Amino acid sequence: MRQRIRKRPMSEINVVPYIDVMLVLLIIFMITAPLLSQGVKVDLPQVPSQPMPSTDKEPVIISVDDSGDFYINYGDDQDKPVTAAILANRVNALLRYQPNIPVYVKGDHSVSYGRVVELMALLQGAGVEGVGLVTEPLEQ
Repeated sequence: MRQRIRKRPMSEINVVPYIDVMLVLLIIFMITAPLLSQGVKVDLPQVPSQPMPSTDKEPVIISVDDSGDFYINYGDDQDKPVTAAILANRVNALLRYQPNIPVYVKGDHSVSYGRVVELMALLQGAGVEGVGLVTEPLEQ
C-alpha cells in the first residue's frame, strides 16, 4: 500500500535556523571589526587635501613613526617595525599577487623628510608605480 506524502507549502519554511546563523555571524563581525582597525600610532600632518578615490582592493599602508621605523599593514606582527629589506620584499610580493594594489604612506609629522623620501625610493625599487600620502584634514 502506498502512503501519501504530504508536501509542505513554501509558506511554512522554518527560518529560525537562518536567523540564528545570522545573529552568530553578526556577533562575530561586531567582535572582529574593532580588531581590524588597529595600527601604528602616527601623528599625521594636518593639511587641506582631497580624499583618495576608493577602490575595491584593500590598500597597502606603510607607516613611518616618529623614530623613523617602518610598519606595514600586511603580514604577521603588523605592530612591530620591519627592516627596509623585509618591507621591500613584502611590497614586491603583494604587487606580484595583486597588481595595481593601492599603496599609501602614513608619515609622522615629526619624522625627517629624508626618511620619507628614502621610503618612497624603497617602494619605487619594489615596483610601486604610485604612492598616496595620508594626511589629517585641517581642524576648523
